[in-house]
Amino acid sequence: MVVGRGVVVTADTRASGDHIYGEERKVYPVYLTKEGEEIDLAVVAGSGSSSLVKRSCELIKDRFLDFARQYGRDPNENEVRYLIEDIEGALMMRYYRLRELGVSEYANVLLATVTRDGKPMLYLFEPSGLANPMHEVPGYVVLGHGELTGARLLLTLLGYSPERSYHWDYSVLTAFIIDVVSMVDPTVSPLTDPMSSVYIRYDEEKGKVVMGPLTSDAFKNTKDSVQRRIEAVRLLWEAMEVAGEETILKSLQSLKEKALKKEASS
Repeated sequence: MVVGRGVVVTADTRASGDHIYGEERKVYPVYLTKEGEEIDLAVVAGSGSSSLVKRSCELIKDRFLDFARQYGRDPNENEVRYLIEDIEGALMMRYYRLRELGVSEYANVLLATVTRDGKPMLYLFEPSGLANPMHEVPGYVVLGHGELTGARLLLTLLGYSPERSYHWDYSVLTAFIIDVVSMVDPTVSPLTDPMSSVYIRYDEEKGKVVMGPLTSDAFKNTKDSVQRRIEAVRLLWEAMEVAGEETILKSLQSLKEKALKKEASS
């Protein structure tokens, strides 16, 4: 999900197969340590065949690491596009060969990166291997079973867009979506691992791309916020049943306006 000059990638940890469920990390940060300094490059994730996702993520990781080893920095926008074309060609060839051998497994692979000049870029590599740019429209990618059981519905219901939602707390939003979907879909687990949520962004003060997971304290606060928002949605529905929609909407709008005025004056 694109957030300002960065991208948040969050996933549950449940790996599912035919009547088999297990726990597995699905988010892979890509970085290179050179001369004691970390060069943060990208975040990759995927859904589908576990082995195919891992191999595809490794291919993407290798391409970015090769670039960083050669140039000692993050790629700019044009260089990212060249990398995408290279990865796209390699994945298309790999998937084609597998289909020729009668292998019907598939993978959807997500790549999130930020250019050295601060442009967030988000791509979805489809089962064909083709790369679909998602950073401008719609500004997010939803993968796996959760896409069908509620994630897109929740984002639409909340009115998400990169422009409208710039000030939202994205760690809470992504955790909220995963936890709510997990309530109705046994193939999706609640968010339980801080390392399964990674934010890659351009740091204005440092003048470079930085990346990191939620800290333990931030993770706990996020989970607490998610629970309160679930309770708030239920309370909102009950309040409208008792007091009526117009009364509750006016009260909420008034609270929002007061909060915005207070924020503007501080």
